[in-house]
Amino acid sequence: MEKKTALYCRVSTGNQSTGLEAQVRALRDYCARNSVTDYVIYEDENQSGIKQSRPALDRMMRDVRDGLIHKVIVYSFSRYARSVPHLLRALEEFKKTGVGFVSITESIDTNTPLGSAVFTILGAVAQLERDLIAERVRNGLANAKAKGVRLGRLKTRDSDLIRKLKASGMTYRQIATIAKCSSGAVSAEIRLMKEEKVKTPLHEKTDTAETDFKIELEKFGY
Repeated sequence: MEKKTALYCRVSTGNQSTGLEAQVRALRDYCARNSVTDYVIYEDENQSGIKQSRPALDRMMRDVRDGLIHKVIVYSFSRYARSVPHLLRALEEFKKTGVGFVSITESIDTNTPLGSAVFTILGAVAQLERDLIAERVRNGLANAKAKGVRLGRLKTRDSDLIRKLKASGMTYRQIATIAKCSSGAVSAEIRLMKEEKVKTPLHEKTDTAETDFKIELEKFGY
């Protein structure tokens, strides 16, 4: 079966029907000027460019993966994708499947040296964007830590009760039942307690655990 050229166009709202017609006309004119006759049009109406899954786009990508398409032509990059990562993923898939990509407005054809260079530049931009986001996250966490902000999930277990029940010799399951928490929470608290004991000098430790434990049990009717 002879492969076809895919013409993809998209508008964000149903009120932009004239915009869709304008894209189709521009794509047809491009095909006429470049002697492209065997093509199929994929139209997405009322579909945001932010959405990576759209009816016509999904259908076109299935045809690309099935080897039915040899080139994809769009009116502009923004008609295909609104983000560099999304566009780059599509270009990478086109490259792997041997499908060319043409954007009329930007005058880009990935089968030309300039188009290949643009593909490389887009990859560098996407990587830079990821690196900047990671750096901002790291800086934000470091700043929060410096200000004494507690990071991670809020601890809801009753640490004091868990430690006293553990000192009495109860099992993790028994402690979890009385303290109304999971066995994992009990395990985490016991692990933390052991780490603190290693760091705490011997003369600072007290022997009041048994007395405190009896008081706590009385509160729970034990």
